[in-house]
Amino acid sequence: MASIPVVVKHQGKKYDVEIDTSGSGEDFKLQLYSLTNVEPTRQKILVKGGQLKDDADMSKLAIKPGQTLMMMGTPSEGGAVFERPKEKIRFLEDMTEAEAAQVEGATPAGLQNLGNTCYLNSTLQTLRAIPELQQELLQYSESANGSSSSSSLGNLGQFGLGGLGASSDLTASLRDLYKQMSETQDGFPPLMFLNSLRTAFPQFAQKAKDGHGYAQQDAEEVWSQIVSQLRQKLKIKDTGAAGETAAHQASGMSFIDKYMAGVFETEMTCDEPAAVEAGEESVKGTDPFYKLDCNIRGDTNHMRDGIMISLNEKIEKNSPTLGRDAVYTKTSRISRLPKYLPVHFVRFFWKREVNKKAKIMRKVTFPAELDAIEFCTDHLRKQLIPIRDKIREVRKEEEDVERAKKRQRRMDKGEENDADRGMKGDGPASEKQLAHDKKNSSKGVGSSADKDAEMADVVYKTDAEIDAERAASILAAKKELLALVDPTLARDTGANQTGLYELRGVITHQGASADSGHYTSYVKKEGRKDPGTGKRGEEDGKWWWFNDDKVSEVDAEKIQMLSGGGESHSALILLYRAVELPRMQELDEGQDSKATV
Repeated sequence: MASIPVVVKHQGKKYDVEIDTSGSGEDFKLQLYSLTNVEPTRQKILVKGGQLKDDADMSKLAIKPGQTLMMMGTPSEGGAVFERPKEKIRFLEDMTEAEAAQVEGATPAGLQNLGNTCYLNSTLQTLRAIPELQQELLQYSESANGSSSSSSLGNLGQFGLGGLGASSDLTASLRDLYKQMSETQDGFPPLMFLNSLRTAFPQFAQKAKDGHGYAQQDAEEVWSQIVSQLRQKLKIKDTGAAGETAAHQASGMSFIDKYMAGVFETEMTCDEPAAVEAGEESVKGTDPFYKLDCNIRGDTNHMRDGIMISLNEKIEKNSPTLGRDAVYTKTSRISRLPKYLPVHFVRFFWKREVNKKAKIMRKVTFPAELDAIEFCTDHLRKQLIPIRDKIREVRKEEEDVERAKKRQRRMDKGEENDADRGMKGDGPASEKQLAHDKKNSSKGVGSSADKDAEMADVVYKTDAEIDAERAASILAAKKELLALVDPTLARDTGANQTGLYELRGVITHQGASADSGHYTSYVKKEGRKDPGTGKRGEEDGKWWWFNDDKVSEVDAEKIQMLSGGGESHSALILLYRAVELPRMQELDEGQDSKATV
């Protein structure tokens, strides 16, 4: 085996390397990988004629002993250093059921249908998609919230038999249920919670008309009742958290009020000119809300249209100036957007001719990302629009960087360009190279050694320098973004500070009426958590489909098929989560261009 000793210069360091002339460019790159930790696909090695190709014949490159070769490239993130695992590897078959259920990416537990309880199962799975709710429930104590303990049989709840002695505290039952679900991947029977629900709200214990079992119920009704109970019982423990007012800190702020409550500014105006002429003025006020309604008419095609209908209501009430009933327009605009925003598609209505609830089958589309700014007051719009626009600028810059990286990866995998063909001695590039060499020769440019020295003196930007410039630009844009946030808005940590929402959960209904049919739910998968930093990585776009105790993974395309248009599964409640701002601490610590917004 013939070899040639050369010096490889990379990021200020020099490496003495023996080139195997019988090998290929890929073999040489693998040698350098062992020295520099830069993967072969990320290496750029400058040789006469251009960059070194993987399939290059090293014996034909006219490399001289002692020659200096320039190498550019940086290790991929997380791929450069190989370390021994800090924790002993445990195999899935050696884990307990609870341990296997808590492995990152494990299939979550389903809920058994206990007789027309799919409406409850789908609601519970969607609420479970709120991580802050699960964290706060773990800190919840019945005694600390003035609730008495349950009977001595209450500990049977751990076996799903809470109906034999369950706590009457719905919040405690929800806490216990979510804990039990986190310790299994099987379908779990929510007996304890169901018993607590029927004790607190007897309408959910209504029997079926045929006398067999319990009646089907409306998922929106049970959602509202659970949220109402949580609002009364679940107080945030960390009362000194930023963003809470002095009054909230003194009394203990409700979790629901912080994360799931919005505020309307309303104006009620009489539609009849006679009332205006008589001096009747508009009545202004504020109302809290815990979900947005999407009303559906014959011309409603998109969720936005239905929300606007609900924000501009027609109400008939008594006019004090006219002394009789008159039609009023109630206009509502949002002055506070919560971090979590449920949107209720009002599909059910009372059909008098058949004396039961019927369903509006119309197809109504909804977005994966909701821009809620148009539903806001002028004051809130002025605060949010610059932030929203800056977020879109940052996203575009990040997308441009990602596209550039993909192009580079394709080039690194061997897609030829003119310079590559020139190195092999064929095609137009070789002719240009010959002409260039001849021209330099006539100017007195001498030996190949001189040209190699000239090449070594050329200053190139390394991949690391290019990546650093891009990262610095994105980092600066994100800091500009944070500077745009109004201080009062920044202090409200439970509010949406961007005006944008991403879809995280969907409750669907299949069938023609609320008294029948079937409910399921879809919850978007979270990205995997980095064990070192605790941050979640990019999501894979997949969703979990909860069909009672059956849990399966589906693609995002499935979600867009839930718009309705028949008796198939159609969206009834959508759960949106605020698109969050980058955190200044993360920007200062990591200077991480991948901290997307």
